[in-house]
Amino acid sequence: MPTNVTPEYKRAKEQFQKASDAAERLTWLKEMLRTVPKHKGTDHLQADIKTRIKQLTEEMAGPHKGGAKTGPAHTVHPEGAAQVALLGPPNSGKSSLHRRLTGSHAEVGPYPHSTHAPLPGMLAYSDIHFQLVDLPPVSATYMEAWMPNAVQPARAALLVVDLDAPGCVENVEAIKERFDQKRISLVARWPGAIDPGDLDFAPPPGKVPQGASAVDHTDTFELDDPFRSHIPTLLVANKSDLHWDRDEIAALEDLAGVRFPAVAASAETGAGIDRLGRILFRGLAIVRVYTKAPGRPPEMERPFTCFKGDSVLDVAQLVHRDLAQSLKFARVWGSAKYDGQRVAKDHILSDGDIVELHE
Repeated sequence: MPTNVTPEYKRAKEQFQKASDAAERLTWLKEMLRTVPKHKGTDHLQADIKTRIKQLTEEMAGPHKGGAKTGPAHTVHPEGAAQVALLGPPNSGKSSLHRRLTGSHAEVGPYPHSTHAPLPGMLAYSDIHFQLVDLPPVSATYMEAWMPNAVQPARAALLVVDLDAPGCVENVEAIKERFDQKRISLVARWPGAIDPGDLDFAPPPGKVPQGASAVDHTDTFELDDPFRSHIPTLLVANKSDLHWDRDEIAALEDLAGVRFPAVAASAETGAGIDRLGRILFRGLAIVRVYTKAPGRPPEMERPFTCFKGDSVLDVAQLVHRDLAQSLKFARVWGSAKYDGQRVAKDHILSDGDIVELHE
């Protein structure tokens, strides 16, 4: 039941969704429980938060002595500028694309389900890297039970399809529906502005394809489901070296009831893949921040990466959690009114800024 919420609750929810480790998520879950409005309309939400706290506490404590052995880990700790999940139906060429983009040794075979566990790899773009995680295929008849947990840390998804494959439409529908049932929405809207020139297909703004829901979960704040993830998705029409047509992409999206921006690419020849890093950089609104020590030149080889709207305090937390606690102010070169301007912790940073942090 949507209702007015406090700024403290909104901030706790946002920080929970941004958290990259279990201890941080637990901290913000407890803060969400503390600040959520207490009335009958939030009873279900409060119970949900308490359940999440219990599950996360038990997860951090590890398996009980004498308990059953656990299986292999099915989540990948995020690294680089952002984690991106590679999703797709069987035989879409997803693993071949992963190998082409990252140089990984993803198993590739002319048979379905050659991928059995998450496989991370790094895609270089400019002076940063994106972590691409190749995941097992999903079809209308099967999805690994652990897949939703594996997708949770991702900031974006590449939905890889073969337009000529039988059942392509049904599989795209199934992928979207299966994740939706697990509170993961694959959405067309990206935080940043993707250059239309980098796309082979972009649905007209506001158009809702046949069969698609008119409700866009990214438009409203849903108090009753703060644990639903909204993952910006790019449709990648693979095997474009064999055959592809822009009208076929439009037809697939219309029939499957989706409206993702799309590109045509070929894992075999490499055609079209050079755009993917640029699309991810712009679409995710990545902000590169370079740091310097007082009296020393900036370190320009390895930037810290955050997102549009992030502040000096967010960068301090990336440098070291203790630094974020003791930070007093910063000096900024780049987007500041003048080079070396002294700014407060809540100063919003821009791509390319140089920051000098002071305790």
